[in-house]
Amino acid sequence: MHRSAVKFVFAALVLVASANLAVAAARLEVITLHSRALKSNPLHDPDTRPVPVFLPAQATNGARLPVIYYLPGYGNSADNFIRDSNRWLKFTQQIADEITPMALVVVDGKTRWGGSQYLNSAAQGNYEDFVCDEIVAAVESRHPATTNGVRRIIAGHSSGGFGALRLGGARQKLFDAIIAMSPDSDFPTSHLHLVQIAGVSNVPLAEIHRIVRGEVPVPKNGDLTYALGLSAAYAPRGWPHRGETAWLFDAHGGFRPEVWQRWLDNDPLTIVEKNRHAFGVNQSVYLEGAAQDEYAANIGARKIFEVLRHEPIRCTFYEPAGHHSDHVPERLQRGLAWAFYEKLTDIK
Repeated sequence: MHRSAVKFVFAALVLVASANLAVAAARLEVITLHSRALKSNPLHDPDTRPVPVFLPAQATNGARLPVIYYLPGYGNSADNFIRDSNRWLKFTQQIADEITPMALVVVDGKTRWGGSQYLNSAAQGNYEDFVCDEIVAAVESRHPATTNGVRRIIAGHSSGGFGALRLGGARQKLFDAIIAMSPDSDFPTSHLHLVQIAGVSNVPLAEIHRIVRGEVPVPKNGDLTYALGLSAAYAPRGWPHRGETAWLFDAHGGFRPEVWQRWLDNDPLTIVEKNRHAFGVNQSVYLEGAAQDEYAANIGARKIFEVLRHEPIRCTFYEPAGHHSDHVPERLQRGLAWAFYEKLTDIK
């Protein structure tokens, strides 16, 4: 081999080795959090949860970094991120090298029904408080967020995108940026067809009550359990009836518009349409949804943007190619690049 070629190969090997060392230096810390917010929750779900914190190689000597609080989609959990830790360690290091060093924190909002929508609810537990008060405090007692610029980002996909919009709006001083990927929104488009499926709408009310009270196992019908989870988030009956929800159908199978209105009141689109202060003027809101989203989440995200673009906040909407759950890490990276004013590339 020619000497110049040898030098080229050697240099390439050095670069590869350096990259591998950088990834290897990224690390995962798992905080075991004993939650007061979830203690004695009505679904009897665990009140002790793992909180994985992915840290890049640059997180040394007490360096203060921006913190991303990531809300997974419905049915996903922190345990899944821990099991797939190599992927997320590489992701964290890539973000650090290409945008800026950040800590990535994954929230566990899983319930008996599959998810919590990250809201406080008498029918499931206080997940907003769990995220915003307890997880933030536990993480930042060990890894304090930077005090300048973008300090904290709340991000999520699907139900997690919904949660990012809701918690970001509710805690405007806590989160500087919001990244909502394919968020649950525009419920007449995204949710109404679900509850009208026969496997949901035709279940007798007495059977719904038996399921909710735990007298029978959680149904194997995924559409029904999803509807039960959404109902627990959007339409709890209240503290005298902890764990119970107002079901969308009455004992005769009739649709209850007053309960549906409670769902709509939780819709991020409804909220921004009714409240021009739904987000703070100093917050940045990144909205997106895949062009071929089978749940039409892109439609709601675009509608929210059309409202917010007339308000004095920084916001954008992006519609990548693909389906609902395609290229989620790449989409998150693009949202982070936008939040930090970095160059954006299209996702294909």
